[in-house]
This record gives sequence, C-alpha cells and structure tokens, in this order.
Amino acid sequence: MTSKTSDKNRPLEIFGWVMYDWANHAFFAVVLGVLVGPYLTELAQRSAGDNGAVLSLAGYPLVTAKSLFSYSVGISVFLQVFFLPVLGAVADYTHLKKAFMAVFCYLGASGCVLLYFAEGDLYLFGTIAFILANLSAGASIVFFNSFLNDISTEDRRDRISSWSFAVGYASATITLILSFILLFNAPRLGITTEYAVRLCLLASGLWWAGFSVISFLLLKSRQPLRTPPEGKSIVSAGLREVSDTFKELFRLKHTLKFLIAYLIYNDGIQTVITMAGVFITQELFIARGLPDDRTVLITAILVSQIVAVFGALILERVSRLTSTKTAILISLAIWSAIVVYGYVALETVAEAYFMSAAIGFVLGGSQALSRSLFSRMIPKGRESAFFGIYAISERGTSWLGPIAFGLVAQLTNSYRPAILALIVFFVAGGLLLYFTNTKQAIHDAGNLTTAEAAGQANDI
Repeated sequence: MTSKTSDKNRPLEIFGWVMYDWANHAFFAVVLGVLVGPYLTELAQRSAGDNGAVLSLAGYPLVTAKSLFSYSVGISVFLQVFFLPVLGAVADYTHLKKAFMAVFCYLGASGCVLLYFAEGDLYLFGTIAFILANLSAGASIVFFNSFLNDISTEDRRDRISSWSFAVGYASATITLILSFILLFNAPRLGITTEYAVRLCLLASGLWWAGFSVISFLLLKSRQPLRTPPEGKSIVSAGLREVSDTFKELFRLKHTLKFLIAYLIYNDGIQTVITMAGVFITQELFIARGLPDDRTVLITAILVSQIVAVFGALILERVSRLTSTKTAILISLAIWSAIVVYGYVALETVAEAYFMSAAIGFVLGGSQALSRSLFSRMIPKGRESAFFGIYAISERGTSWLGPIAFGLVAQLTNSYRPAILALIVFFVAGGLLLYFTNTKQAIHDAGNLTTAEAAGQANDI
C-alpha cells in the first residue's frame, strides 16, 4: 500500500466530511425546500397582488410576484457561473480548500440568519438575503465535493457519497420535524405562523453554522499536487487554470458529454426540489382560494426526506448490482413519471404525500451517484476546478430550470404546465447519458472504475 493510498479511507475524516451534509441540509430542506419560496412569494403577493409586478421596466413587468422566487434562484446560480470555476482553480494550487469551504459556509449561514428580518414589505431584502445564502451554499459545495477524491479511493466513492446524502436527509428529517412542531404550535406559544417561519429560517442558519464546526475540525488540509507556473501569482495562475480546465474538459470528450447530460437532467431535479413547496402550496391552496396550510407542506417534504434516507442507500445497492450509470438512468425515468403525475393527478393532500414519497425515493441516489461517478472522471490534482464547473448545475444551483419554470408559470398563470415542462430536462439528459461511454471517460482521466479499484485494493 502506498502512502498516497494510506492517506485515504480514514473513518474519522470520512465522518467529518459526511457531517457537512448533516449541517447544510437544514438549509436545503427547511429553507430552500419548504419555507423561503412560499414565504417570499406571499410577502410579494401581499404588496403587489397575486401576480403583480415586483420589478418593472417602462411599464413592462420584468418580475412578478409568482416568478420572484424562481428568478432569485436563477440569479444566484448565474452569478456562480463567473466565479466558482476561478475559485476552484485557485484552490487546486493551494492548501486553502478547507478555508474557502468555511468562508462560504458561514456566508451562507449568515444569509439564513438575515432572512429572519424579512417581514412586511421587505420581500426584496429577503430575496437578497436568500441569494447570498444560495450562492454561498453552492460555493461551499464545490470544495466539499472536491474533498471526496482526497478522502476516498475509487471503489469506496459510491458508498461514501450515498451515505453522505442519506445522513443529510436524516438531518433534514430532524430539522423538518422541529420546524413542524414550532409551526403547528405557534398559536399556543402566542406567536403568529409568519413569525414561526422566521424563527425556523434563523434556526436553520444556526444549525448549518454549528454542525459545520465538526467538519472543519476533522477534515485535513492537503498540499496541492500542482504549483503555479514560475513567475505567476496564485490568482493569475487560477485565472489561467480556468482556461486550461476547459481545454482539458474538451479533450476528455466522454467526460464532457457526461457533464452536459448532468447539467441538463440535474436542472430538472433541482427545479423540482426547489419549486415543490411553491407548487404544492399554490395548486392545493392559493389557486382554490384557500388559506395556506404550511403543516401540509412540511409533512409532504418530511415524507420525501424520510424516504430519501432509504432511497439513497437502495439506489447505491442497485448501482452495485448493475452499474452506476444504469442506476442513474432508472432514477431519471422515475423523475419523468413524477412531473407527469404532478400535472395530471395532483388534487388532494394524500396525492401530494404520494408525490413527495416518489421524489424522496430518487432524490438522494440520483445526486449521490452522479457525484461519485463524476469524481472518477477528474484528472488528479484538478478536483476543485472540475467540481467548480460541476457545481454550476449542482444542488439547488441550476438556473435554466427555475427560469423556465418561472416563465411558464408567468405566461400561463398556473404551476401545472410549469412542472410538466421539466420533463424535457429528464428525457434529454437521460438520452445523452445513455449514449455516453462512462467507462472510457474514467480511463481517459487516468483513473480506475469501481470494479478495477476494488480488485486492486484486494491485491494490496
């Protein structure tokens, strides 16, 4: 066994890495997945009307109350396109990967805390705070994902990545239950439901910040495998590295095909996750002139999180019985069926719970397996730069899907055709993945497949 290999698969460091998913899922589940979308939308609707203009140009409504949240998601991701690849490239030249991850972690947690102060007609302040939180969350995930290659060998990554998501969804379940208890008991505690929502947003930021300390204590900084060219500063070398990374990506044509496929189908996944709360709230309650019942929404999302814990592990098992690629394709077929069901059949609370369970089953596995598969396609020493590109379409950071969803909702004044439109992302992404030679992509990057790495490990 080489010293390089012995530096990996350390249980304590893997535990520290997994704990970051435990920490940040309070944001992804409670804030992004449940509360902030309906909350900011309702604040805007109170001030501007059901679908009134929030921002206008020459009398034309650029942003309406119904599209405000989806556009804010799109903007936060669009900004990442410009600086995440640069940050990733800089990190590959330094030992500051963990420091970058910590900075963006606490910027994001601060954004959650600021959401507590969004009330009344301060929906634009709340939107800015959310953009900060979502932008920073995506940035921290770049460096978090790149640690997967540092802490594990190829044959362990599917399992570690899936367990990380499973632990994250367990955290999401707990934080959702606590949020549910507070919202359900708000009148008994003498507070309004709106104030209870603000407390949940605040608590999610504190949860994210607090548990992340464990990750930063246990993760180990490593010396970079590459150094800046002579006479170049780290920043200038990082800027040059972005160009070199894209050149390398175009050379690795099978990796490029996978990344494009992932960008397409993950846009659909992230949009369903992000917009599910708004979709259920608007279609089951607001569109029918009924008062919003947040306990139904939280229960629906809670169902998805509980099922997701087991779904992530089941799909990892499917990947071992078939292949990682096959397991991802199965999950995309289920995602397609989900959006069709939402358009055609969603009429009752029970049906919303069923749809949530189906989402939960494929939620973690499709993401965990995509992450571990891509990690094997990255040349050594370029993990952060490649994951910087990967992050453009990663977890709640997609921009085409939310903007398409918001545009269809704005034009049709309904969320049903908006949810159905997302099937295009699953079908197109799935077809491109089907025709991608993932095994060749792994070999072209100089890495081993899961089976090859397991055989090598057995020889050590």
